Amino acid sequence: MSHSALIIGATGIVGQNLAARLVAEGWVVYGLARRPRRDVNGVIPIAADLLDLDALRTALAAIQPSHVYFCSWMRMATEAENCRVNGAMVRNVFEALPDSGLIRHAALTTGLKHYLGPFEAYAQGGGVQTPFREEMPRLPIANFYYDQEDALFAAAARHGFSWSVHRPSTIIGHAVGNAMNMGSTLAVYASICRETGRPFIFPGSPNQWHGLTDVTDARQLARHLHWAGADAAARNQDFNIVNGDVFRWKWLWPQLAAWFGIKAAPYPETALSLEAMLAGDATLWTSMAQRDGLAEPDINRVASAWHTDADLGRPVECVTDMSKTRRAGFSDYQYTPDSFFDLFAKLRAERLIP
Repeated sequence: MSHSALIIGATGIVGQNLAARLVAEGWVVYGLARRPRRDVNGVIPIAADLLDLDALRTALAAIQPSHVYFCSWMRMATEAENCRVNGAMVRNVFEALPDSGLIRHAALTTGLKHYLGPFEAYAQGGGVQTPFREEMPRLPIANFYYDQEDALFAAAARHGFSWSVHRPSTIIGHAVGNAMNMGSTLAVYASICRETGRPFIFPGSPNQWHGLTDVTDARQLARHLHWAGADAAARNQDFNIVNGDVFRWKWLWPQLAAWFGIKAAPYPETALSLEAMLAGDATLWTSMAQRDGLAEPDINRVASAWHTDADLGRPVECVTDMSKTRRAGFSDYQYTPDSFFDLFAKLRAERLIP
């Protein structure tokens, strides 16, 4: 049976890695984005605005994917706007496809904000319980993930395809210009510390420094998405997806420092702001790029300090239970230090960091 995929958000961390995985498996892959890349082997680019239904219909008129992967969101000023806009984007895709009845499976990637709440109320409810498990009820507050899920469920019921929801932790992977990119952000931060002699200080909360946490390699997530689209045990299910190990930042931080040839500074036992620490470094980064022949002179294209602050500043331990996924048959594992080291090596090979 032939497989063709429409990947919504094909230029992001999730979309790029998923596209590479599916192309390697012999799929026909369409990559939809507002400004799609046109230099990715095996990915057919589609340019469209998800909020312009008429334009979206035109862009999708000639394709009939067997699988749809929704890996995109748009950040708005308030969570109410996030809910309105991001729910509409999911609904519009299934309304715009010329024959959604031909879809066999659709997958939505969300994240741990399902359990922690939206950015404007991030982990502030006081009732956060770990490890995070899929059977936990939704929080009694607005959350655009819930609106995206409801739009997916409604489309699946209407058109008869199966669905899966995937909830990664912080995603570590390669993508330039991505709004949520901790791995690249830490690489930029370490490179600047090495350049200037500034201390490489962990900027997050004491809970994150001392407590247990986990992350999700984008390649692990791509494997999970591919599995869920093919295995009957994953149909109509929501799943957490992380690397499969846990760590403490106070253990990992010196290893990250060593990769860049610097030392980890003592932790100050209080959360700092990486966004503030990097706020004046745009000119410095441009000069480093010019001197070293880097491919991206705009620091905001390779670092997203605001999002790294949100994740590293979590006031709670973050441990994600993978039992449901394991029991359903997915057994892949990714060693977390290698998630970072492989990314750093790729960034250096592509001249994105010195």
